[in-house]
Amino acid sequence: MTRPRIRVAAYVIRHGAVPELLVFDHVGMPQAGTQVPAGGVRPGEDLEQAVLREVVEETGLHTVSVVEQIAVDTRPDPATHRPRRTTYFHLQAPATTEDAWSHAVSGDGDDAGLTFACRFLPLPLDQPLADDQDAWLNRIDPHWTTKADDQQ
Repeated sequence: MTRPRIRVAAYVIRHGAVPELLVFDHVGMPQAGTQVPAGGVRPGEDLEQAVLREVVEETGLHTVSVVEQIAVDTRPDPATHRPRRTTYFHLQAPATTEDAWSHAVSGDGDDAGLTFACRFLPLPLDQPLADDQDAWLNRIDPHWTTKADDQQ
């Protein structure tokens, strides 16, 4: 049996007039869809360290903090169909964090050097995220599903 790829994903929430979720789009690659920071865990790396590292690499934010682990999602990667296990975390960003910015991805992953357009979206979301990444938002607050889910 093939061992799953171990990953983390971050629901970074900023509280203002309404709660907002940090998302990004790949500049010049609209087919990638809107996503939350996520990526692989390095050998020997703690899951909380990994999720904080991924947020820094993909968004440049150093001022977030982990609130809690909220879910573990085990399903095949949509592109490779290989097994993967993603641990989702709820993180908090300061209310003073910028509304939107561009960031050149750092690190040594496949997305290194790409530019991500980062922004906060009010919750609940108007549209689902790529790769069903919004599936666990309701673990933070049951009202934070997508508006499309609410209409079903």
